[in-house]
Amino acid sequence: MLPTLAEAEVRVARWLLEDPHRLLSLSMAQVALASGVSDTTVLRFCRSVGFRGFTDVKLAVAGDVAEHDRLMVEGLSADDDLSSICAKVFRADAQALADTAATLDMQELQRAVDLLAGARRVIVIGVGTSIPIVLDLHHKLFRIGLDCVAHTDSYLQLMATALLDMQDVVVGISHSGTSIDPALTLEKARERGCGTIAITGNGQSPFTKSADVTLLSVASELRPEALASRIAQMAIVDALYVALSMRDPERALESERRAFDSVIAKMI
Repeated sequence: MLPTLAEAEVRVARWLLEDPHRLLSLSMAQVALASGVSDTTVLRFCRSVGFRGFTDVKLAVAGDVAEHDRLMVEGLSADDDLSSICAKVFRADAQALADTAATLDMQELQRAVDLLAGARRVIVIGVGTSIPIVLDLHHKLFRIGLDCVAHTDSYLQLMATALLDMQDVVVGISHSGTSIDPALTLEKARERGCGTIAITGNGQSPFTKSADVTLLSVASELRPEALASRIAQMAIVDALYVALSMRDPERALESERRAFDSVIAKMI
């Protein structure tokens, strides 16, 4: 496809073809810097060669260059024993937490806390493997007294959002940022005047276009379930929960106590 690409896109293509392996550990901004072009050019290159975005290119390249003894976690080998496998998996998860903590935008996080604290109602949405994080955020928010609902059905997400207004907030969670349903729901929320928050592993995705606030998780793993990134997203959820609780600790503690007391009879 080289002859069909624009001159700047050819620079990205040639950089990639020289050593595809190096793409796997770099962000889109780093690829742009390395190939001497803008972020927009890298994204345009990805779409010119038939992909929806940078993440899709990265996953496709990973599939092409993967060796039979290089599995789902960085540095993992088919010869590793169980102890080594566990150590490397835990190290990858810990690295995702460290990388996310280092890059998390505190101004964006503060804006997210402010939106949630001032919301009349909060709807948390997501599909597929993002559902556990959706439910975790919902569980945390309603326990500290927020009027919060979780929707993981794509039809219900849209219908519930259509009944909201500018006093409400919709939180969308999508690791890839390319899932159609959450993107449509955030777009509908923006049309309704709602506050919108995106929690994602892909800051350049269409999913973020309708978000007032984007909270980005960072992970270098390439397995389809992207567990390290989801662990990082759950840490973001926990940070939101604790920050909101500290806005009014007495109210949060009272709500937590009442919620706990309501089920204590089932625990003894």
